[in-house]
Amino acid sequence: MTIETIVTDPALRSFLQTSQNAREQALALADRLAAISLPNRPPLTTDQQTELSKEQKLLNTNLSYLRGLHRSAYMGARITKAQTAEARQEVDVRHLQLQNLYYEQAHLQGEIAACEGYDHEYQKLPLAPLEEFFAKHPEHTDADENALMVARIEDERTEREALENQRQELLKRKAKLIAENKKRREDLANLDNDLEKFIDAAKPIQKTFEKVV
Repeated sequence: MTIETIVTDPALRSFLQTSQNAREQALALADRLAAISLPNRPPLTTDQQTELSKEQKLLNTNLSYLRGLHRSAYMGARITKAQTAEARQEVDVRHLQLQNLYYEQAHLQGEIAACEGYDHEYQKLPLAPLEEFFAKHPEHTDADENALMVARIEDERTEREALENQRQELLKRKAKLIAENKKRREDLANLDNDLEKFIDAAKPIQKTFEKVV
């Protein structure tokens, strides 16, 4: 795998290309300078000196450009690093939120399972059979399970309230009858007392009639 296949950013690839060019220029210039410094080497002509000076200026230009690219790459790397750190922090926050949601979901699922398995009191209510309920309330025939259960419980409550009202009325009637019976017994007892008093009061008169006869 070559560097060209690893680095895909255009700016970095330009930087690498410029660096390669500057390296080749520096090596070529170093070879020429080494050849010039050999003993018994004839002095450079004016044209050769001019060409050598141009190559040095070109190398300096490329090195300056390379330093500029290096600064740009360094600043870009810093910016990218900061953006990466910010993005990583956001990802960590999102990941923590996701974990919290998973925990909350698991908790809610456990609560739902506990509620579904709970032995509710309303399930033990002696509700009217469905056939009887539908006969009284045909409007609930197509209701869902929850709405149907609520309607059946409400119907049972209404029926029990009606029965309780009837029981209270019967208790009132019973209390009234007991009070009336008590009053009648008291009246009969008073009548017996009056009758005994009347009989006692009539005994002298009876004895008088017996003497006359």
